[in-house]
Amino acid sequence: MTKDGEQRTGEVNKMKIRSGSFNLICLIVFMILAGILMPVDSSAEDIKLSSGQTVYVPIYSHIYSGVKGRPFDLAATLSIRNTNTKNPITLVSVKYYDSDGKLVEDYLEKPKQINAMVSTRYIITEDNKAGGSGANFMVVWKSDQNVNPPIIEAIMIGTHSGQGISFASRGQVIKEDR
Repeated sequence: MTKDGEQRTGEVNKMKIRSGSFNLICLIVFMILAGILMPVDSSAEDIKLSSGQTVYVPIYSHIYSGVKGRPFDLAATLSIRNTNTKNPITLVSVKYYDSDGKLVEDYLEKPKQINAMVSTRYIITEDNKAGGSGANFMVVWKSDQNVNPPIIEAIMIGTHSGQGISFASRGQVIKEDR
């Protein structure tokens, strides 16, 4: 190849690089603008407020592990967090059921107010085997006005012979109380 041909090849390669860089810059600018102009999924209008709900929360007082499927006992903490920054909510009912749907414990004798940004908890100890692997909490809450629904979740944890396990389950709204 001649020196003239090598020079033209070099110029063509530089043009390809410039063209590629230009295309990349255009793509980045397009992505930025698309992100700015796209509607945001969690706008203030999309937040669903509520004046009360019934929430089902799965609880595992034990799970099965190993080749023989032996029970692995767990402690569980039900956490109820009022996410509203100004208004209280009222817990109407917090009930713990076993795997067969039988009521194990009713935690409230009377409604309990949870102030704004306050959390409360209910604990099932590791030695409490009454619930079983299909246990659950049913939580009923209400408010005098529409508020951000609380976060209701359970955290399960257990340790045996140097082995530990922990996981969480989020509550599921099964009824919107109006």
